[in-house]
Amino acid sequence: MTGIIAPSILSADFKCLEKQLKEIEHAGARRIHIDVMDGVFVPNLSIGFPVIKAIRSCTDMEFDVHLMIENPERFIESAALAGADFITVHQETCRHILRIISQIKETGCKAGVALNPSTSLETLKYVIQYTDQILLMTVNPGFGGQQFITGMMKKISDCKKLFRDMGYSPLLELNGGITTENALECIQNGADILVAGSSVFQGNIKDNIKQFQQIFI
Repeated sequence: MTGIIAPSILSADFKCLEKQLKEIEHAGARRIHIDVMDGVFVPNLSIGFPVIKAIRSCTDMEFDVHLMIENPERFIESAALAGADFITVHQETCRHILRIISQIKETGCKAGVALNPSTSLETLKYVIQYTDQILLMTVNPGFGGQQFITGMMKKISDCKKLFRDMGYSPLLELNGGITTENALECIQNGADILVAGSSVFQGNIKDNIKQFQQIFI
């Protein structure tokens, strides 16, 4: 059983962000998840690109930048210049999704496409072959600390089946309500990457990450 834990800094303590980044890296995390919110597509605001650029020098972990914003094409270059390795945009916000995927790849970053919980997997059929990862939201986006939505396990397994049926193998990432209680089932249903915020940053960060890693063995 293999899987990757991607701590979401939305749940970090920003008074000591550099310290916590070093903690999660030393605990064995290989990537961090960074949500950029605009207060329009989702009802919340989060960090911007200057913060991402500032923390880029603090760690060698992959930066998985999730643009939860309207018209994300305006900020692809900014995300790349700030140090993103992966840039993920929402299918729901992109009128010309393939053009935006190409725009991401032109920066040298890998491209991801995210779907909200109620968005059909059918929207991926003509997109999958161009992506490096697909992100399934397992909560309604905008806030950390929410509970995993019942019924998303089937969507996860259906998504993995869609990959197999079409003959493509992008990474499958989940974001929202991930805990040590549901992590194993998520991986068994086909997830490759689990984004975890509260369940990493509440309590002892090192111990929390180790618990996830034990599940993946």
